[in-house]
Amino acid sequence: MQTANALEEQVILLDEEGRHIGTAPKYSMHGSDTALHLAFSCYVFNSLGEVLVTRRALTKKTWPGVWTNSFCGHPLPAEPLTQAVDRRARHELGLHIDAIDLALPLFRYRATDSSGIVENEICPVFQASTEQEPVLNPDEVVEYAWTRPTDLYRAVTDAPWAFSPWMTLQVQQLDSFRA
Repeated sequence: MQTANALEEQVILLDEEGRHIGTAPKYSMHGSDTALHLAFSCYVFNSLGEVLVTRRALTKKTWPGVWTNSFCGHPLPAEPLTQAVDRRARHELGLHIDAIDLALPLFRYRATDSSGIVENEICPVFQASTEQEPVLNPDEVVEYAWTRPTDLYRAVTDAPWAFSPWMTLQVQQLDSFRA
């Protein structure tokens, strides 16, 4: 029987149609030939209508030190996506989030970073809200900022190289970021 820690190290593998075809150890993902797998992204908003953006820890395997969405992650096998979103909000940012809504259910991307590491994910995108300030997990995030969605859209459009590739694509597709 697997322990909870062993399950946390598994990602859900997908076929080209997005069907679950198995699991693989998380450490084996994100190499030069990354298998298609399930992930998620989330954008957190506060009561002022600002969106939380984070800068990835410098120790992250993929896109270290890059500005990105509020947080992202991989669901555990058999874990509902909204539960995974809540779990990662607490783990990365110490946040209790409310009103988790699915914004882009079919988002998919493939990207290669400067070191040759590939992301290859079907990555539903969520939006949530909070009234808290983040308490950063330094293994995940080195800094954060609250910004107006339209300002973020403009920054991503003007300097896409400064942001994670998944965020640049997501912000272009999310209605919340357009004036």
